[in-house]
Amino acid sequence: QVQLVESGGGLVQAGGSLRLSCAASGSIFSINAMGWYRQAPGKQRELVAVITSGGTTNYADSVKGRFTISRDNAKNTVYLQMNVLTPEDTAVYYCNADMSLTTLRHFLRYWGQGTQVTVSS
Repeated sequence: QVQLVESGGGLVQAGGSLRLSCAASGSIFSINAMGWYRQAPGKQRELVAVITSGGTTNYADSVKGRFTISRDNAKNTVYLQMNVLTPEDTAVYYCNADMSLTTLRHFLRYWGQGTQVTVSS
Protein backbone atom coordinates (compact mmCIF):
# COMPACT_ATOMS: atom_id res chain seq x y z
CA GLN A 1 0.00 0.00 0.00
CA VAL A 2 1.35 3.38 -1.02
CA GLN A 3 0.99 6.37 1.23
CA LEU A 4 2.24 9.90 1.71
CA VAL A 5 2.82 10.99 5.29
CA GLU A 6 3.22 14.68 6.12
CA SER A 7 4.79 16.19 9.20
CA GLY A 8 6.00 19.53 10.47
CA GLY A 9 2.84 21.57 10.74
CA GLY A 10 1.92 23.56 13.81
CA LEU A 11 1.34 26.96 15.31
CA VAL A 12 3.81 29.78 14.67
CA GLN A 13 3.82 33.54 15.09
CA ALA A 14 3.81 35.85 12.12
CA GLY A 15 7.31 36.25 10.73
CA GLY A 16 8.31 32.79 11.86
CA SER A 17 9.28 29.67 9.93
CA LEU A 18 8.16 26.09 9.57
CA ARG A 19 9.45 23.16 7.57
CA LEU A 20 7.03 20.59 6.23
CA SER A 21 8.08 17.10 5.19
CA CYS A 22 6.22 14.50 3.18
CA ALA A 23 7.53 10.97 2.77
CA ALA A 24 6.22 8.48 0.24
CA SER A 25 6.32 4.84 1.23
CA GLY A 26 5.24 1.51 -0.19
CA SER A 27 5.93 -0.39 -3.37
CA ILE A 28 6.90 2.56 -5.59
CA PHE A 29 8.64 2.16 -8.92
CA SER A 30 9.07 5.82 -9.87
CA ILE A 31 8.05 9.31 -8.76
CA ASN A 32 7.66 12.26 -11.11
CA ALA A 33 6.50 15.62 -9.81
CA MET A 34 5.89 16.23 -6.12
CA GLY A 35 4.11 19.23 -4.74
CA TRP A 36 2.36 21.08 -1.98
CA TYR A 37 -1.16 22.48 -1.99
CA ARG A 38 -3.06 24.27 0.73
CA GLN A 39 -6.66 24.88 1.61
CA ALA A 40 -7.81 27.64 3.92
CA PRO A 41 -11.28 27.59 5.54
CA GLY A 42 -13.94 28.51 3.01
CA LYS A 43 -11.48 28.56 0.12
CA GLN A 44 -10.55 26.22 -2.68
CA ARG A 45 -7.41 24.14 -2.55
CA GLU A 46 -4.57 25.99 -4.27
CA LEU A 47 -1.14 25.11 -5.54
CA VAL A 48 1.72 26.31 -3.35
CA ALA A 49 4.77 24.79 -5.02
CA VAL A 50 5.78 21.90 -7.23
CA ILE A 51 9.10 20.24 -8.05
CA THR A 52 9.87 17.84 -10.88
CA SER A 53 12.03 14.76 -10.60
CA GLY A 54 14.81 16.79 -12.19
CA GLY A 55 14.54 19.59 -9.66
CA THR A 56 12.65 22.23 -11.64
CA THR A 57 10.43 24.24 -9.32
CA ASN A 58 7.35 26.42 -9.64
CA TYR A 59 5.68 28.56 -6.99
CA ALA A 60 2.46 30.42 -6.42
CA ASP A 61 3.04 34.16 -6.65
CA SER A 62 1.91 34.57 -3.05
CA VAL A 63 4.81 32.48 -1.69
CA LYS A 64 7.64 33.34 -4.08
CA GLY A 65 10.71 34.47 -2.20
CA ARG A 66 9.40 33.10 1.10
CA PHE A 67 8.86 29.37 0.52
CA THR A 68 11.32 26.83 -0.88
CA ILE A 69 10.41 23.38 -2.12
CA SER A 70 13.03 20.64 -2.30
CA ARG A 71 13.18 16.87 -2.50
CA ASP A 72 15.39 13.96 -1.59
CA ASN A 73 14.86 11.34 -4.27
CA ALA A 74 16.74 8.69 -2.31
CA LYS A 75 14.25 9.10 0.54
CA ASN A 76 11.15 9.69 -1.65
CA THR A 77 10.60 12.83 0.39
CA VAL A 78 9.56 16.36 -0.47
CA TYR A 79 10.07 19.36 1.80
CA LEU A 80 8.57 22.82 2.06
CA GLN A 81 10.60 25.43 3.91
CA MET A 82 8.28 28.29 4.82
CA ASN A 83 9.78 31.59 5.99
CA VAL A 84 8.30 34.98 6.88
CA LEU A 85 4.93 33.39 7.51
CA THR A 86 1.83 35.56 7.66
CA PRO A 87 -1.70 34.82 8.94
CA GLU A 88 -2.75 34.50 5.28
CA ASP A 89 -0.62 31.34 5.09
CA THR A 90 -2.89 29.62 7.63
CA ALA A 91 -4.32 26.51 5.98
CA VAL A 92 -4.20 22.75 5.80
CA TYR A 93 -1.21 21.84 3.67
CA TYR A 94 -1.37 18.74 1.50
CA CYS A 95 1.46 17.08 -0.36
CA ASN A 96 1.03 15.09 -3.51
CA ALA A 97 3.16 12.95 -5.75
CA ASP A 98 2.75 11.49 -9.23
CA MET A 99 3.84 7.90 -8.76
CA SER A 100 4.07 4.73 -10.79
CA LEU A 101 3.93 1.44 -8.94
CA THR A 102 5.10 -0.73 -11.84
CA THR A 103 7.56 -0.70 -14.73
CA LEU A 104 4.65 0.23 -17.01
CA ARG A 105 5.16 3.79 -15.74
CA HIS A 106 1.45 4.44 -15.36
CA PHE A 107 1.53 7.48 -13.12
CA LEU A 108 -1.27 8.36 -10.72
CA ARG A 109 -1.50 11.28 -8.31
CA TYR A 110 -1.46 10.39 -4.64
CA TRP A 111 -2.26 12.75 -1.76
CA GLY A 112 -1.25 13.00 1.85
CA GLN A 113 -3.71 13.43 4.69
CA GLY A 114 -2.84 17.08 5.28
CA THR A 115 -1.12 18.96 8.08
CA GLN A 116 -2.42 22.10 9.75
CA VAL A 117 -0.36 25.28 9.64
CA THR A 118 -1.62 28.14 11.79
CA VAL A 119 0.07 31.55 11.81
CA SER A 120 -0.92 33.92 14.59
CA SER A 121 -0.69 37.69 14.25
